[in-house]
Amino acid sequence: MSAIFDFSSLLTVILLLICTCAYLRDMRPTIFDGGQIPKTGERLKRSGVTGFLWKMSRIGERLSPYVGVSCAIMAIHILFFK
Repeated sequence: MSAIFDFSSLLTVILLLICTCAYLRDMRPTIFDGGQIPKTGERLKRSGVTGFLWKMSRIGERLSPYVGVSCAIMAIHILFFK
């Protein structure tokens, strides 16, 4: 079955995407900026796939305790209940 139709698999994919994007942005901070350098007081416009991945990395950075707990709960669910 596809991950889109199974809620548990969809949550797993979303959590892995958030964790991966946050890790990549921690290793290379400008990876989702597209090589753009903002001027003083100006914000970068992020759109498309890189904008979506940048938003996922921000979620992973700002909500990292909740994302970590969610990953642990999902791991227990997959290992023991699936």
